Amino acid sequence: MFYGLTNKKIGFAVAFFIIMAVVFGWGYSIGERNNSLSELPPVQISGNATPEGIDFSPFWRAWSVLGEKFVPATSSQTVSDQDKVWGAIEGLAASYGDPYTVFFPPAESEIFESDINGNFEGVGMEIGIRDNVLTVVAPLKGTPAEKSGIESGDRILEIDNLPTSNMSIEEAVKRIRGKRGTKVVLTVVHEGGAGSLKISIERDVIDIPTIETDFVRKEGSQKSAGLLNNGIFVIRLFNFSANSANLFRAALREFVLSQSDKLIIDLRGNPGGYLEAAIDMASWFLPSGKAVVIEEYVPDMPQEIHRSKGFDIFNENLKLVILVNKGSASASEILAGALEEQGIATLVGEKTYGKGSVQELVKITPETSLKVTVAQWLTPNGKSISENGLTPNVEVKLMPEDIEAGKDPQMDKAVEILLGK
Repeated sequence: MFYGLTNKKIGFAVAFFIIMAVVFGWGYSIGERNNSLSELPPVQISGNATPEGIDFSPFWRAWSVLGEKFVPATSSQTVSDQDKVWGAIEGLAASYGDPYTVFFPPAESEIFESDINGNFEGVGMEIGIRDNVLTVVAPLKGTPAEKSGIESGDRILEIDNLPTSNMSIEEAVKRIRGKRGTKVVLTVVHEGGAGSLKISIERDVIDIPTIETDFVRKEGSQKSAGLLNNGIFVIRLFNFSANSANLFRAALREFVLSQSDKLIIDLRGNPGGYLEAAIDMASWFLPSGKAVVIEEYVPDMPQEIHRSKGFDIFNENLKLVILVNKGSASASEILAGALEEQGIATLVGEKTYGKGSVQELVKITPETSLKVTVAQWLTPNGKSISENGLTPNVEVKLMPEDIEAGKDPQMDKAVEILLGK
């Protein structure tokens, strides 16, 4: 993969964390683009370079004072000079005020790399920072988090009674994940809720489906109870994993063979994943060369436009609705935004999360790494995904009472639109 190199760029399609024992492949929402997308040029850095005009004497005075005067609370509390260096780099990264720009010292770097390589125990949800508060992007389908009542938009105030007010995403991940059968207690406030509540979640092995399809050929002949009728085909996409593009292609084949012209793509609660998967999926609906997403770097670098590969198998008879909500993030927003702005799809649901930045993972030493935000994603029309999210063409709320009653007004509205009611 990309961890043995110093300048491989990875697009964190969500750059949030799937709270598992580790975060796997698509998890941690890494949009791995090494195989097919162009990269930033290597950054030439001198290991001994000192920025001109910067006075480092306060740093060295603080180093000296701490070394001379600090008294540890316990005899086992020791800090090596190398630990001080790692701590200084962590502080430097934190000074940029970006929750996705993070330094990983040796132990954390090793955990991060093992996360990417695949371990599947935890509670199964994605978190981010919103308005400086640790927030749930989405609980993943069928996971302990979802079953315990965690909801998209929940603010996490405490983890095992430890306040999260000054806690980084990385530290939160470390505290929430754990071995199967162990428990973690989260103090959360539901979006719009009046007070906090404690939710105890038992960790488990996380097995997340990528895609589901439903189809009913005519009124009353449902494929299984509770699914749609009226000849509407539904693709429910739960993440943008390494193999989701192939699974999506198979689902589209099923849709084409059904001879239906009405399609719903359900991206609700989909926190993202591989950027390349989103581009592949959009390419089934867009002519070659049409913009899917724009990558905007620092001011002196030109934008990079990721364009449709031109699979483009549908004609003007296709009727397409995409369902989104506050748990739809990053790669979900890229796909939905591209198809809506290019006039292919109608968006129904609630405003999306709003996460569209790209991180590059740079090896600082063989044992440490720095994850740094290097670009922002814009829709084809130049709208910032991070700043604004996506506002649906038709906004429909899904209330707790709807869920309790087994109703889905968002899906109902999508059906109405496709049937022309």
